[in-house]
Amino acid sequence: MEPISLHTERLLLRPLTSADIPAIHAACQDPEIPRYTPVPSPYTHEDARVYVEETCPRHWHEDTAYTFGVFTRDEGRLTGVMCLVRLQLQAPERQAEIGYWTAREARGRGYTVEAARETARWAFEDLGVERLEWVASAGNEPSRGVALKLGFRMEGLVRAFIVHRGVRQDAWRAALLPGDLGLPSKTPYVPYSGSD
Repeated sequence: MEPISLHTERLLLRPLTSADIPAIHAACQDPEIPRYTPVPSPYTHEDARVYVEETCPRHWHEDTAYTFGVFTRDEGRLTGVMCLVRLQLQAPERQAEIGYWTAREARGRGYTVEAARETARWAFEDLGVERLEWVASAGNEPSRGVALKLGFRMEGLVRAFIVHRGVRQDAWRAALLPGDLGLPSKTPYVPYSGSD
């Protein structure tokens, strides 16, 4: 897929470029980011370069993941990264997973919820996703807070689901459906009524 950009009232979501390497490197010095994400720790300038110039473009080209740098529209300041990972975008499953991190100085301003909402809308309307998943290490309250504000419904605790730095961790899992955002779904959904 050719990389695209998305816009919200306050934000520009666009593919990362070489000019963003210093900002990505600086943001990933915050210990909270490697605590809950797979970014290397310590995070070097070379790690940022490989991520921006090799990993992200390869994923767009292979149509396996779509990573956006999230920037303020007024100042062009990096607020975080938003990624949509293909799970099964072919019919009938049409599923993807969303992941994100937020730069320390941008937290608490609603940027990540705003960016995630636009990414979800793009996934549902343009990619045909019918189930968007969110998974995070159990205990990652900030990420869970974003997911809940977006409308994700918690589906429970999955034991030993994430391997993080060589250790298996329990994970929280949630899902968002097009109807949760007032959007149509190509495949009808009949929720379990409990009468079986």
